[in-house]
Amino acid sequence: MLALRLARGAHPLVQLRRLLVAAASAGTGFLLLCALGYAMAHPDPSGGAALRLLWCLAPAAATVHFAVAVARTDPGTRPRPGLSAIGLGPGRLMAISAVTTALSTTLGSMLALLVFLHLRGDLPGVSFDGHATAFLASDHPLPLPAAVTLLLLVPLAASVASAVALRPRGAGPARPRRTGADGTSPRKPARTRAKAGPHADQPEHPLDPQQPAPPLPAPGGLPWGTAVLAAGLAVEAYASRSEAAPGLALPGRFAGGPAGVLGGWALTALGLILAAPAITHLCGQLLQAVRPGVVRLLAGRVLQGEARRIGRPLGVVCAVASGAYAMATVYSGARPSFGPLSTLGALLVAGCTLATLLTAAVEAKHARADTTAALLRLGAPTTVLRSAALLRTGALLAAFGPLTWAVAELAALPLAR
Repeated sequence: MLALRLARGAHPLVQLRRLLVAAASAGTGFLLLCALGYAMAHPDPSGGAALRLLWCLAPAAATVHFAVAVARTDPGTRPRPGLSAIGLGPGRLMAISAVTTALSTTLGSMLALLVFLHLRGDLPGVSFDGHATAFLASDHPLPLPAAVTLLLLVPLAASVASAVALRPRGAGPARPRRTGADGTSPRKPARTRAKAGPHADQPEHPLDPQQPAPPLPAPGGLPWGTAVLAAGLAVEAYASRSEAAPGLALPGRFAGGPAGVLGGWALTALGLILAAPAITHLCGQLLQAVRPGVVRLLAGRVLQGEARRIGRPLGVVCAVASGAYAMATVYSGARPSFGPLSTLGALLVAGCTLATLLTAAVEAKHARADTTAALLRLGAPTTVLRSAALLRTGALLAAFGPLTWAVAELAALPLAR
């Protein structure tokens, strides 16, 4: 009930994000039901139904990623001082956020079921004058347990992922501190500093204003991301050269190709996602190199601080863009006729990735709201903040644009020959 009250009393923009999550869940649920309908209409063990169900994993993963991003930016479940006194600690807020995410995604799954039943003509009072297509299986009874099981996949995955992403990351249970004869701790003074970030001013060790702030720790995913990216390109090149590789008939009227090519594309996308936070941090370092001014210094420090929050969604967007560019390059001569389900899946993946990136940008803006307010109180002009924002955007585009194009060209090169 508390989750319902928080959902009802939220800001209109928060409600809009939740409705977008419900819409994405509805589209993914409809694709899962269409895969079930194709399996009912084609009971022969050809593997086509399993392949269509496998292709639904990409929209489902994009939907879950978007739902987690929306849960992270939900102001109703954000820890605030004083909530623990009324029983709303970090663990309880995490549970409320998971329940809210489950409600939004379940609403979308119910909408998908109603639309699917409407197209099949199973609802009373609704007449369907179209012909029975292969993915509706209108002449077969719908197995309700199988449909409910498929529709519960996205809500369960989204709620579990939200709970894992928002789990409390505090320290363990407090242990009694050993004190000396004079009542002071025998530990070294360096260990008494709280883990509140490099700018925390503690009474035991006040920061020296003459000393520069320590550099922010860089994400360590660049070597692993580069290795996985190179492995994906190598797997794709080997699979395209091998004539004995098993073929894979892609749904949506695409031409068939070796199964290893899809595995190579998956590894390539994973490499981009792993390396994106480190690349974002490197962009911040480059902006601060060679005698930076105020704008470059501010833009670089913000990029370094937001490398993990912005880098991962940006890597997902680059992976999706490189895959779309590679597919457009391969089919530049003879374009396949996209079916309605293929178009819906592509729109879901592209829309969810872009919405996740925008949601992460909003989260980053809210995270540095106190810093922005402090700069404005100190007399910083708004043009400096806007110039820093434009410089950050330009640096990210200059870094990830050519990288996405290069990865897409290398991924499409073995298939274009």
